Amino acid sequence: MLAESLNFLKSRPKEVELVKSEDALGLTITDNGAGYAFIKRIKEGSVIANIPHIQVGDHIEKLNGENMVGKRHFEVAKLLKDIPKGTTFTIRLVEPLKSGFTSIAPKTGKVGKKAGYGTGKETLRFKAGGQAEIGQQDDALDAGIEKINNILESFMGINDSELATQIWELSDGKNNSMDFAEAIDESELQAFQFTDELIIELWGAITDARDGRLK
Repeated sequence: MLAESLNFLKSRPKEVELVKSEDALGLTITDNGAGYAFIKRIKEGSVIANIPHIQVGDHIEKLNGENMVGKRHFEVAKLLKDIPKGTTFTIRLVEPLKSGFTSIAPKTGKVGKKAGYGTGKETLRFKAGGQAEIGQQDDALDAGIEKINNILESFMGINDSELATQIWELSDGKNNSMDFAEAIDESELQAFQFTDELIIELWGAITDARDGRLK
């Protein structure tokens, strides 16, 4: 129940002021589907990794006083990305109660990109919208999502398998980069304002994965 997932709000919030000294902060963000975004991973050696007060599992409550509750993980990631390099900003976090951490996990409950099922050739997958499906193991999809993640991190400082999966799904049935770009523009991802260069990089990764050129 939603009420159970809000137990972490009893914890003492913490507010950190920091300078965005690099384009990428090194954060991976997820959400629980109920309007709460969390820090999923902190990249080693990144700006955030040097700040002990910021930890994996922290709920991102506010950025520069703006309420983040109700926003999806990619919306929060974009706001962090859009902070200009060299700018000082404030992030307000809520550390979850350790005993109740599992209750605020992402709504899919997944612990990795996929879980083996049945014969080992089948895979339980969680799609971008949170739906689960059992299908044949798809090496092209796995390789494509990994490559998309690498590109997103390089261009935008965002490493998020859910976002990468959504981009892959938007490429379904598209035969060229223009159709792919149009699908992006007509989706909620248009808020990211992907550059032409990024679209071309993403499309190249998708076609390479489809054709088995990624290992």
